[in-house]
Amino acid sequence: MNILLTNDDGIFAPGIRALAAELKLAGHRLTIIAPDRERSAASHSLSLRTDIVVKKLAENEYSVSGTPVDCSVVALQKIITEPIDLVISGINAGQNMGEDVLYSGTVAAAVEASLLGKRAIAISINSYSDQKFEVAAKWMRRMLELGIYKLAQPHGVLNINIPNIEYNEIKGIRLTRTGHRKYYNFIKVSEENADGFTYRVGGDSPVWDTEHGTDAEAISEGFISITPLGFDLTRNDAFPDLLEWIESNNLRRLEQ
Repeated sequence: MNILLTNDDGIFAPGIRALAAELKLAGHRLTIIAPDRERSAASHSLSLRTDIVVKKLAENEYSVSGTPVDCSVVALQKIITEPIDLVISGINAGQNMGEDVLYSGTVAAAVEASLLGKRAIAISINSYSDQKFEVAAKWMRRMLELGIYKLAQPHGVLNINIPNIEYNEIKGIRLTRTGHRKYYNFIKVSEENADGFTYRVGGDSPVWDTEHGTDAEAISEGFISITPLGFDLTRNDAFPDLLEWIESNNLRRLEQ
């Protein structure tokens, strides 16, 4: 297949390099277009009103001075001229489960590709240190060989999380829904003065809700989690109450 690889950890990050090496061994044709530095938690941001620099580092390999979403846009609208079969974002250094998908540049790059009509997968590994990227890369290769790319539909993303364990310790794959997590001590204040204070985001490790059927439960039990993400942002169940409010206050059509 002809595959675009991107991420939010940067073009030289070990996750994307391990994935590229494994997919090349499998015979896939790769184009790597990723941020020139780490852009974790960039979410779906675009770089507006500033010049974005693209540098060709090698054949079919480019760094971009913008966000992960910038990478998907420039890849699919400028750099790549041949048809792309699949876009893979990752392997991210750390899980993208629960509400993390809203912050994640890894997921956002895949989302943007899907909104541009491409099949897209986001893949992450469940650890912030000592990650077994080669294990995750081998599982991604195996899943592609088994045809998972056919199930990745435009305007949706397959969000895959891999436990940080040995290849033969993984118990299987579960189809999951997005769970929930809480961060305690989410900010760390480093300096305070009379006019304000300085802080950093990134507190203690998250506490995961391992409710049955969630991504967090699957990972905690040694399974790969696959969560299909969709992007219908409208809450249809809220319509009746809102319509009643509009009607009761005679707001459906105002008299001029």
